[in-house]
Amino acid sequence: MPLHNDTPLVASRPLSLRTGRTVWLKLDALQVPGSFKIRGVGAACEAHARAGAKRFVSSSGGNAGMAVAYAGRMLGIPVTVVVPETATDHAKRLLGQDGAEVIVHGAAWAEANALAQGLVDENTAFIHPFDDPLLWQGHATLIDEVAASGVAFDGVVLCVGGGGLLAGVAEGLERNGLSALPILTAETEGAASLAASVEAKRHVSLPKVTSIATSLGAARVADHAFALSQSRPIRCGVVSDREALDACERFLDDHRILVEPACGATLALLYEERHRPLLDGLEAPLVVVCGGATVTVPKLAEWQASLAA
Repeated sequence: MPLHNDTPLVASRPLSLRTGRTVWLKLDALQVPGSFKIRGVGAACEAHARAGAKRFVSSSGGNAGMAVAYAGRMLGIPVTVVVPETATDHAKRLLGQDGAEVIVHGAAWAEANALAQGLVDENTAFIHPFDDPLLWQGHATLIDEVAASGVAFDGVVLCVGGGGLLAGVAEGLERNGLSALPILTAETEGAASLAASVEAKRHVSLPKVTSIATSLGAARVADHAFALSQSRPIRCGVVSDREALDACERFLDDHRILVEPACGATLALLYEERHRPLLDGLEAPLVVVCGGATVTVPKLAEWQASLAA
């Protein structure tokens, strides 16, 4: 049995009415650890367990770390997660709740990641948050489920941080004979490393990440993600932090599901009229509601207040 669940696929009446299209939602926010990440992380952890790993190490205080902690608990394998100093107390509590050892190190993810990789030995598997073919194979199951449902969709809308979800969806489309379908990517201003690379026509790094959408906070997307943007139909959208937060609140009202700003960026492409041209030519987009393990209603209010200030 895989560690992820088959998640609901529903037609969104509010978003369909708003956009004049049939909008399908793949609700991976309803995965037990809170996000789509368990698909790839679960697949990677199971593969490493079969190969004899006695411990997992990761470097994420967000969705990937939550997924590793959950996978380790389900497989009976201890987990260490190194998080940067920016990780919230709530995130650290959730990691501990699943039995993970939490180490706080560094001002940003890159420093936490360097320490995590230094903890790896012959009995330990490092679980990367986004840049690993094992993850992409697991994330591809999202498309497998939609294809098996028989629902007809003509494009996929998703957010991009490091590019793991993009790589997985692209793999899922290809193995289901749907590789010609466009993928619409959403990033926030200050974290739009894929859009910057596509515009520059070369793989670039952001000087720093300034968005509140920390799950999108990779200054440079994975090499494979950039390569996909050069080889298949991908349209890049960039939304403001305010638009992402507003979309989170609208989605909570419309569907009673709380998601983080990274997922809000995806939803903003449909809620905000100025981004609607990205949907041109699509009649039935599939929207990946990727989730957000650490978001809370008070945290959304805190972000909104910080933007107002």
